[in-house]
Amino acid sequence: MPYPFDCITKFMFFETAIEPSDVILLPGGSHPQLMERAAELYHQGLAPCILPLGGTTRSVSSTEWEFLRDVGLSLGVPERSILREDQATNTFENARYSWKTLQQQRINPRKAILVFKSYFARRALLTYQVEFPSEVEFFVSPVTDKTGTTKDNWYLDERKINYVMNELTKVGQYFKHHIPNWVNSKQ
Repeated sequence: MPYPFDCITKFMFFETAIEPSDVILLPGGSHPQLMERAAELYHQGLAPCILPLGGTTRSVSSTEWEFLRDVGLSLGVPERSILREDQATNTFENARYSWKTLQQQRINPRKAILVFKSYFARRALLTYQVEFPSEVEFFVSPVTDKTGTTKDNWYLDERKINYVMNELTKVGQYFKHHIPNWVNSKQ
């Protein structure tokens, strides 16, 4: 039975088909599920390297990058295949510093896989689309994080409703001023 908020579910929770890419990007976090999914994609041969991101945070004892790297190493991802960016403190820095790190490594991605929390998918994708050149094609591979928030249950629990609606609010706040730029770039 449809709910009036099904459009929110569809907008916020989505994924795309995954194609072979130049890099797998992991915006920072303290959720091992992010690197678990990235390692799975890496072992399937879908990208030659993984770029986890993230500086210091109270959620982990070191940096988000180190936390995610350690998970990757434990899953058999070779250290040489894990790029480093351990300074970012927010989503825009994750995207901006991703591009900078890739450029320093002389990697000019045409395609990139994004792995992030399922309810964070829309904001993360839009952020990377703002910070990366428009010709980069992104594939979205979301994961269910330790909160257990999914498209099938977010509306059943007040805490999960808050996660999703906070993200939805941020999408509007963060990207409304980018809309004219996107429109002008297409004209």
